[in-house]
Amino acid sequence: MSDPTCVLVTRRLPDGGTDPLHEAALTVVQREEDDPYDHAELVALAPTVDGIVCLLTDRIDREVLAAGAAGRLRVVANVAVGYDNIDVDAATELGVAVCNTPGVLDETTADLAFALILAASRRCSEAERDLRAGRWVGWGVNQYLGHDVHGATLGLVGYGRIGRAVARRAAGFGMRVLHHTRHDTGEAGWVADLHDLLATADVVSLHVPLTPHTQHLIGAAELARMRRSAVLVNTSRGPVVDEAALAAALTEGRIFAAGLDVFEHEPQVHPDLLQAPHTVLLPHIGSATHATRTRMARLACSGVVAVLAGHRPPNLVTA
Repeated sequence: MSDPTCVLVTRRLPDGGTDPLHEAALTVVQREEDDPYDHAELVALAPTVDGIVCLLTDRIDREVLAAGAAGRLRVVANVAVGYDNIDVDAATELGVAVCNTPGVLDETTADLAFALILAASRRCSEAERDLRAGRWVGWGVNQYLGHDVHGATLGLVGYGRIGRAVARRAAGFGMRVLHHTRHDTGEAGWVADLHDLLATADVVSLHVPLTPHTQHLIGAAELARMRRSAVLVNTSRGPVVDEAALAAALTEGRIFAAGLDVFEHEPQVHPDLLQAPHTVLLPHIGSATHATRTRMARLACSGVVAVLAGHRPPNLVTA
């Protein structure tokens, strides 16, 4: 009798998330508790399973992939759109397919990005902290003055599915929407030079993948181009922003505010950023709704099922 086809699921997924694996009669390898596997455990387990369903917090590097490819491993699926935690080049070289979860979290993440635009622009976190701490002594005409979102200029850095979803929301606020990408989109509002966009926008929202090109895409030089009244929002990947430079710009009043859902070294946040004024800091919750996280898990698992059945899934990542 041949060994059962096994899939390692590295963390507990939302209810129903692993249904595609069970429906395909695959054997799910998983801990009872929601404890992460360390790197050595992933290396040891990889050759014993046919597929891995992992999270962004799991480092699926060449060592893991090589160990897996020497055994049974054929596919790794990330429960996320981004996949910078997976060495895709190594996976391609070793013949291991990689899947992600595009499309299913666009609207939910765009909702969160716009929430950060509003909260940072209107100083919501600061005002709530003071109220809860008993520091608010009553209404005052000069208290917690922020900047209007309606009628402002929104600059989108990256114009993929999530960026476009944010643009649709901005239309409801009567915002002027500009966007910057490396190549001309041929659409109204495209700005060829990033620095020109930064100098023009009242709000800058980042929607780019993490690549060598986008590492610290927003650093000291870029922040210096932004308006003193500008707001920076990041729901893409933490290392796209130089946190130390951003903290300095906020502390020195060179930009007005920032709303961040992602950080350079999660779960650590730069201590200067934690102390910086006019910040809204969230713990990577861009896709955190019951419906969206379940759809993400199901899509990742469906990709594994397809690859193991000899099919090419629509969510296949190519190097």
